[in-house]
Amino acid sequence: MNPLPLRWRLHRVVLRGYRRLPVSARRFLVRRAGPTFSAGSIVLIEGEGGRVLLLRQSYRRNWGLPGGLLARRESPQDAALREVREEVGLDVELVGPGRLVIDPVARRLDFVFRARLGLPGPVPVVRPTSAEIVEVRWFDRDALPALQAETEAAMAALEGPEPGPVVARRR
Repeated sequence: MNPLPLRWRLHRVVLRGYRRLPVSARRFLVRRAGPTFSAGSIVLIEGEGGRVLLLRQSYRRNWGLPGGLLARRESPQDAALREVREEVGLDVELVGPGRLVIDPVARRLDFVFRARLGLPGPVPVVRPTSAEIVEVRWFDRDALPALQAETEAAMAALEGPEPGPVVARRR
């Protein structure tokens, strides 16, 4: 008599068949059957005096940071730079390592970066350069408007002491 339960024996048979599949077929099956997460980049742009650049999107209520989803085969750093350029027309320089914020409820991974303006001098007047952006403004840190949940998590992650991933907390 076999000591393993029937479901375990069946599971092992399936795994042996899975092992024989080409890597591309295994990836396909995992991506179709496994939980999926979207991946994006968010950028905290700091200007003169520690002011923060925030924007309002046409399809969201509160203010947020520039950012968006990664394109296929795009690095989080490249996505961050692209999104800032697309949304507010700025070229920025990423500063320091990024942080990873994991939101298991929304099934989202956000790579969060701190950035500064690429050119020295006064903080430029910034205007939306994308149809999805309604308004762009610089805010003092002690006078922030109502923020999107992702923005609050991103800012908290950048202020946190730990170098590893941060799990977003739900309100």
